[in-house]
This record gives sequence, C-alpha cells and structure tokens, in this order.
Amino acid sequence: MLLGNSHCMGGGALRRGLTLIEITVVITVLMVLVGMSMYAVGGYKEWKLGSAASVELRKVYNAQRTYLAENPTESVSSLTAAKVIPYLSDGATSLPTVEDMDGNNLSIKVDVVPPVVEDGTGTTYDPSGNPGDGLWDVGSD
Repeated sequence: MLLGNSHCMGGGALRRGLTLIEITVVITVLMVLVGMSMYAVGGYKEWKLGSAASVELRKVYNAQRTYLAENPTESVSSLTAAKVIPYLSDGATSLPTVEDMDGNNLSIKVDVVPPVVEDGTGTTYDPSGNPGDGLWDVGSD
C-alpha cells in the first residue's frame, strides 16, 4: 500500500508557508505605501511653508496700506522697513522673514505693493509659480 503526502505528515492537511514571491509582493506593497506617504508629507511641508510666508506678507501688506493711508503723499517706492515696522499688527520690532524650501531665511521687499518675498539675489521668490494663489504671495483680494 502506497501512502500519500497526508499520511506522511501525520494524517493532517498540508500546511503551506509564505513563499519568497509572496513575501516580495508584501514588501513591495509596503514600500510603495511608504513612498506615497513620504510624497504626501513633502507636499504638506511645501504648502505649510508657503502658507506661513503668505501670513507674514499679509501682515506687511496691511502695514503698508495703513502707512500709506496716513501718509497719502508718500510714494510706494520710497517705503522702507523703518517706515512700515511701526504699523505691523503684531507689534514686531523688525520685518518678518520667511523660510524657503531649503530652510534659508528670506526677506520681504517693502517698496512694492503688494510686498514680495525676495531671495538673496533680489529676485521674487515664489515656488508655487502662481503670483495670485495665496502661497508665497499676498494672493488675490
């Protein structure tokens, strides 16, 4: 009499473990999920920095408008930080700075309305690519 596999294993059903292919598929799926979450977190960080910059620009913009309302003969091009700082809503003693995508502090240019974030070379910094979206800029009124 020939015995089948079930008889060799003590009469029970065959137990099957995970194969190398199944383990590879599970690891691949996990890596894809981790990669997608890292991408989403990176997008959130970009949005957070842009939103924070917009808040600071809005403060400076409001200070500019208040100063110009009280000094109607003053031209926008003659605005300086010293003229605008006393009109900042949070009582700051200096102009706010914003952090760029690489962690560097950038300044705000006050002699244009609305104010803009300036990189170290004097160029307007707006990685969102849209000057009216409210990220890295004052946005539309």
